[in-house]
Amino acid sequence: MQAGLRLSVSGTVILLSLLSFGPFASAALGGTNVLTYRNDNSRTAQNLAETILTPSNVKTSFKKLFTVSMDGKVDAQPLYVSGLSISNRGVHNVVFAATEHGSTYAFDGDTGALYWHRSLLKKGETPSDDRGCGQVTPEIGITGTPVIDLKAGAHGTIYMVAMSKDSGGNYHQRLHALDITSGAEEFGAPVEIEASYPGTGDNSSGGKVIFDPKQYKSRPGLLLANGVVYSSWGSHCDIRPYTGWIIGYNELTLKQENVFNFAPNGNEAGVWGSGGGIAADSAGNLFVSVANGTFDTTLNKQKFPAKSDFGNAFVKLVVSNGLKAVDYWTMDNTVSESDADEDLGSGGVMLLPDVKDIHGKIRHLGTGAGKDKNIYVFDRDNMGKFDPSNNSTLYQELPSALPGGIWSSPAWFDGTVYYGSVNDVIRAFRVSFAKLSSSPTSVTKHAFPYPGVSPAISANGTANAILWAVENTDTAVLHAYNANDLATELYNSNNAPSGRDHFGAGNKFITPTIAGGKVYVGTTNSVAAFGL
Repeated sequence: MQAGLRLSVSGTVILLSLLSFGPFASAALGGTNVLTYRNDNSRTAQNLAETILTPSNVKTSFKKLFTVSMDGKVDAQPLYVSGLSISNRGVHNVVFAATEHGSTYAFDGDTGALYWHRSLLKKGETPSDDRGCGQVTPEIGITGTPVIDLKAGAHGTIYMVAMSKDSGGNYHQRLHALDITSGAEEFGAPVEIEASYPGTGDNSSGGKVIFDPKQYKSRPGLLLANGVVYSSWGSHCDIRPYTGWIIGYNELTLKQENVFNFAPNGNEAGVWGSGGGIAADSAGNLFVSVANGTFDTTLNKQKFPAKSDFGNAFVKLVVSNGLKAVDYWTMDNTVSESDADEDLGSGGVMLLPDVKDIHGKIRHLGTGAGKDKNIYVFDRDNMGKFDPSNNSTLYQELPSALPGGIWSSPAWFDGTVYYGSVNDVIRAFRVSFAKLSSSPTSVTKHAFPYPGVSPAISANGTANAILWAVENTDTAVLHAYNANDLATELYNSNNAPSGRDHFGAGNKFITPTIAGGKVYVGTTNSVAAFGL
């Protein structure tokens, strides 16, 4: 534990009493785990096992409980493990938070008590400077949301990527694997992230594109699929040279397993998604929304880009002697969109649960949106590739459905897709016969400033559904809405008397974490916990 950590708790005595004697204790300790960005590899952002929070009690009894101060910005979504046994400390619900100062914290989700704090900086190192880019500033440490495997190692392992700078001015990107009960490194971690890929594009040499750690940040949430931890990479403010990467490591040996580059013979085409993690289906197929960059409009016989450059596209990847692109889709005006920096990759991808179309056929769909204000729905079994004349190969398009453009990720609940674009209300689109409604079926009354909002859902099955959203303002605001009627706001942290529920300045791209009757929100210097 490092000196200088501060803990601020309000209502602690009451909370501990409930945990010791009331029925709340068993419900909390038996709660759902949140082990990856937006709850699952489909990135639906839903917790359907929330038995404590209801629209009724959130409206009447919800408040800020405590804040845990951190040593830097919390850009990653907090993660949550329920009923974790910690040596000599008992069984607890534990929250894990990572900071841009290169630190990871594990604290009690019910009291805020700290269990461990580990700096991932080596001796003589500092976090990276902001590389002359104001997107992540003033320092870059851990940006992408980590991922947890409860079965890895002796007690469970949390994986994360941290950027740092040594005393010689060299930059490092490293994969870390920490025991979730102690913070100790496992499996020989950390591992220096290095990669190359066949190509002649940006930063290539001798027929290979080289991964330069100083040119990249790992903004998207990490993905754990079939025993491989995947990180994905974009640029600092589109400062070239750079291309888009996915790099995968075996979760137990930390041996590099897979590398893929989205513009090996071009430039740009980063992966960032405003923090949105790449998605994976149950078969292990990966789905990625790629940012502006080179797209080869000359196609080969299979209608793939002739030089394997997939800028500004949805791409499907499979593991086959490494990662291989097996399908994709991009719009007819993809080149002009990239030239105008209207990248599709500003938003995260979400995979829908199986739905039936009007003919009773089961459809496997995904959705994403970017800066061009359109909602795109793709068929994961036949994405549509590229047609320069029109977008008819896409499964469904909702033109201009999102007035502000997207710098966020959508959510799913019980047949509805939720989007929150910039300077706009949150919009709910009902899915009927495997098609999104052409106009929203419900909207909030409040509009959210940049970067819009990545909503999250809590519910008990299909009952007591609440949509949660964090507003990025100087005084951040946590909102709760009836998920079935977004016009009904249940809670607003600004409405409590005397600023009781204020929890610090806003932080862009934040997704709230809901588990065990609590809501956890990262800020520029803390994690705030809310509950009954």
